[in-house]
Amino acid sequence: MAKISNMLIGILYVHVISVVVTARVLPLHPYLNSQETPITNIFDTSKYGILQLGNGLAKTPQMGWNSWNFFACDISEDVIKETADALVSTGLAKLGYIYVNIDDCWSEPQRDPKGQLVPDPQTFPSGIKALADYVHSKGLKLGIYSDAGAFTCQVRPGSLFHESDDAELFASWGVDYLKYDNCFNLGIDPETRYPPMRDALNATGRTIFYSLCEWGVHDPALWAGKVGNSWRTTDDINDSWASMTTIADLNDKWAAFAGPGGWNDPDMLEVGNGGMSYHEYRAHFSIWALMKAPLLIGCDVRNMTQETFEILSNEEVIAVNQDPLGVQGRKVYSYGPDGCYQVWAGPLSGQRLAVVLWNRGSKPATITAKWASLGIESSTSVSIKDLWKHKCVTENKVASFSARVDPHACEMYIFSPLAVARSAS
Repeated sequence: MAKISNMLIGILYVHVISVVVTARVLPLHPYLNSQETPITNIFDTSKYGILQLGNGLAKTPQMGWNSWNFFACDISEDVIKETADALVSTGLAKLGYIYVNIDDCWSEPQRDPKGQLVPDPQTFPSGIKALADYVHSKGLKLGIYSDAGAFTCQVRPGSLFHESDDAELFASWGVDYLKYDNCFNLGIDPETRYPPMRDALNATGRTIFYSLCEWGVHDPALWAGKVGNSWRTTDDINDSWASMTTIADLNDKWAAFAGPGGWNDPDMLEVGNGGMSYHEYRAHFSIWALMKAPLLIGCDVRNMTQETFEILSNEEVIAVNQDPLGVQGRKVYSYGPDGCYQVWAGPLSGQRLAVVLWNRGSKPATITAKWASLGIESSTSVSIKDLWKHKCVTENKVASFSARVDPHACEMYIFSPLAVARSAS
């Protein structure tokens, strides 16, 4: 009996150790039928926890729309309704853009005599509950905004020390998403201020996506996985090439900490707001998708140009963002003047690899991705599909791949090992 017990203990020990060692390359994944082995192991995922918050949300990064980048405080229930309508009529909702998120300025400047938040009667005369009902009738979800401080950034009442009351109110209105900001925080550490709202949201019994907007001040990637479904890693984005590229680099630092249930958030999309060129916006969208960033549209979807719609509706790029493997892509190699010729990559399910060649210089350039920098064996043969041209560019590539890239532009591909590609066809 003792021998059998010792043998079982030994077997269990070997099994546990093998699982732990394997998990440092790629964690066992609850949303795939089996553990997948990517074609490269250079993408460290040892630091992320799967569904740490445990509310069942954020299996993939959230997608939707937010009012702030285009409208700022110039919002109303009509704008929200018309936006919901536009997401449906354009087909964006079917592609996954399901959250319609109201940002700051929706509430009265003071709470009512009972201490409750009150929607601004001039801009939201029907109230948030009626608005949520409308959005839900379109098959979409409604998000709202508050602050882990005494006031919001636009000096409306914040939810600090009002977490339970406000969470219950949001739940009673049918809110599905909370963006929780960081202004007027009284100098209290975010690690102290953000968990109470998590607990309050969970206590309502309603499943509400919890988006921390802490601006990356206290490196939330290190602690927010047990608090929220996503966490801002950077300051606010603005509609410029300089802002977008800077934020991409800052978010890249935390790639190992993102995964199903909790995502790094480099802020909302600026695509379509007019401050960048078509190529710059396409690079913005491509890199955000590769980084598994939330894809939250920030333009006026009621009045999009065809170019804007083309970018936001690229199903193949969206599929990279929503891939169930859930590993954040990252910068793997850069060279040239100031490192402006860049290779970004990330593993996907099915042993595939998403690769972006990004030219951050001011002149056209040929950028090369070498298999060594991607972590692929030099003898591995891959088929390569261009996600913006929507066609296969080569069926049997070995060792390296090069492409001509315009200034401030990128090209995005999926590399599929030949054996895998053949078995799938």
